[in-house]
Amino acid sequence: MRSPEDPLDPAPSGGLGGADLGGALEIRDNAEESRFEIFFEGRRVGLAQYRLQPGRMSLIHTETDADVAGRGIASHLIRYALDGCRTQGTAVYPYCPFVRGYIEKHREYLDLVPPDVRGRFGLG
Repeated sequence: MRSPEDPLDPAPSGGLGGADLGGALEIRDNAEESRFEIFFEGRRVGLAQYRLQPGRMSLIHTETDADVAGRGIASHLIRYALDGCRTQGTAVYPYCPFVRGYIEKHREYLDLVPPDVRGRFGLG
């Protein structure tokens, strides 16, 4: 389980193919605000709000700025969060519809959602 004293791995930079965005992305875990934040050229362009409980992370809301919509920003952010949960051995509760959809499309992350709660999230 991650805590402010035990952060996830450092945020990757670079990323979505310079043709789409033409700049670098950086992701930070803002533990004080309970959210991951994604920055493009130094400006925050999205976030994923979470709640931590022992052994699990509930991902409750994802948003990106309208001017970067459709460029994979939210997917990059959620992939980072899910990879961090896997590294930390933390279960995922995908309350956010975007996160649920991401897991549906990327079944390699389904194992992060405990089998006994998958039905609650429409994941099978």
